[in-house]
Amino acid sequence: MVDVLIIGAGPAGLTAALYALRAGLRVTILEKSIYGGQVSITDVVENYPGIESISGIELAKSMYEQVTKLCCKIIFETARAVELNSDVKKVRTASKELEAKTLIIANGLKRRTLGCKGEEEFSGRGVSYCATCDGNLYKDKDVIIVGGGNTALEDALYLSNICKSVKLVVRKNLFRGEKYLIDSVHKKDNIECLMESKIAEIKGERAVKSVVIRTGADKIKELEVSGVFIAIGYEPDNKIYEGQLDLDKNGYFISNEECKTNIEGVYVAGDCRLKPLRQIVTAVSDGAIAGTDAIRFVLSKN
Repeated sequence: MVDVLIIGAGPAGLTAALYALRAGLRVTILEKSIYGGQVSITDVVENYPGIESISGIELAKSMYEQVTKLCCKIIFETARAVELNSDVKKVRTASKELEAKTLIIANGLKRRTLGCKGEEEFSGRGVSYCATCDGNLYKDKDVIIVGGGNTALEDALYLSNICKSVKLVVRKNLFRGEKYLIDSVHKKDNIECLMESKIAEIKGERAVKSVVIRTGADKIKELEVSGVFIAIGYEPDNKIYEGQLDLDKNGYFISNEECKTNIEGVYVAGDCRLKPLRQIVTAVSDGAIAGTDAIRFVLSKN
């Protein structure tokens, strides 16, 4: 039994842990992947107050080390089931059951997929969801990026310095990203934008060899490429909480400004909850709020 169990070791979860640990509470973090969440796979962070520019992995490492120095226990496993309607909150993984007085869910979001033929088959063999993770594997090769937002634009700029050519496949006839990114993309000679287009199929043998593109005029063309980078955004991964915690129609947690849910002693923080802005700074804010209220809750029960 711990005082605070936190699901997710991104900025929200790590900040919540920091506050709870400094209050002298027993804290465990459960993380299904890598600490830092999306920050850890971000090339450069330039909008975090007080830090002009820093690599995502460096910022994530700094946050992680800050809590581990306070002797926070971190378990790298996936939450598979939860029981939240009693005083003791229970979370089950594949190997154990964890119990806590309070639970803070800061599990972030999961990447959206295209759902086209060949995507799952060639995942890890030419299909990637992280340009900064896998970009160097495609040095001097032709690649495609799917998406029209900031992530896709940033990925295109990043890969343009590594790859021979980059084709940006955008479903609509306009981008959803910031103007300076759009302008930067248009200035790159080796980036081509394919508007009103989508990938119908990804082909290959051992690895990706080509993609079939369907245009707005319903024309089909096949392009030879070595890599397909998918950057079409994220969606909540909150299915195991259905029936216990309130979710909106899109699957985001519904909470108040204190990050409280409909169950006493259960909080949500970061991108997983319904909110107007999803940034590192707002995740950290949520973590501080959830952590502080969790402290009050635990102390009130002692």
